[in-house]
Amino acid sequence: MPAAGGTDMKPTVGTTPPRVLTIAGTDSGGGAGVAADLRAMAACGVHGCVAVTAVTVQNTLGVSGVHVLPPETVAAQIETVASDIGLDAAKTGMLAGRPTIEAIVAACDRAGIGAGGRTPFVVDPVAASMHGDPLLADDALDAFRDLLFPRATLVTPNLDEVRLLVGVEVHDRAGQYDAAKTLHALGPRHVLVKGGHLAEDADVCVDLLYDGHTFTELPGPRFATGHTHGGGDNMASAIASGLARGLDVPAAVALGKRYITEAVRHAYPLGAGHGPVSPLWAVRPWWTG
Repeated sequence: MPAAGGTDMKPTVGTTPPRVLTIAGTDSGGGAGVAADLRAMAACGVHGCVAVTAVTVQNTLGVSGVHVLPPETVAAQIETVASDIGLDAAKTGMLAGRPTIEAIVAACDRAGIGAGGRTPFVVDPVAASMHGDPLLADDALDAFRDLLFPRATLVTPNLDEVRLLVGVEVHDRAGQYDAAKTLHALGPRHVLVKGGHLAEDADVCVDLLYDGHTFTELPGPRFATGHTHGGGDNMASAIASGLARGLDVPAAVALGKRYITEAVRHAYPLGAGHGPVSPLWAVRPWWTG
């Protein structure tokens, strides 16, 4: 199968690939969090690094426990990776609470990640699991709006996260446009309002990109599947990978849209609950000879 970004994604033996850092929590079921991020990054031809924010106890049925790492440990992971390995992009996932976000912001500022730095920064404002289990403390919402969004190259909320962050209920395309403008006013350079939860669209999933001047609709097919665990993580990781490879934001988002469309198309059942989207469509089956 072709690589996720076409021929330019083919690795060169002995050449260091672009490097992307995920700042996120774990998923013991392997469908979301840093496990999903690293799979997507590998499928998109980059080297993934990790700063773990929290360890969750979860499977396909839900989250039954969360252990938040000390904020200073999260910050140390970011700075240790950046100072030695170097980074071409970074993205966030589950950030747990305000103390963690404050530590991440300080570490990213020191490492040159985000606004004012050299490293593109994708903020995926994960607030809850797909089962509705909370993954973000209430005090973190203000920290997202005040601290992270102004530093973000791109923010990638779904419609539930839009409602929590800015109080906008999106029921149609017009609402999606309004949400993008409201979110952009908080300071990110670009906003991607994902349309996967928009009931108005029965056969198509339209994501909306906004840079403060221009709106770009990215339509894709909608699939009748309940196996979409880790979809947001995968898309944000693919976009960050595109940015690390030198694409501009619209091109990186288009790559991410293509990647997640195929990942959902090839999603598979797992356990007794919601299965994950699959990066395997982008992996050449070398083991078959």
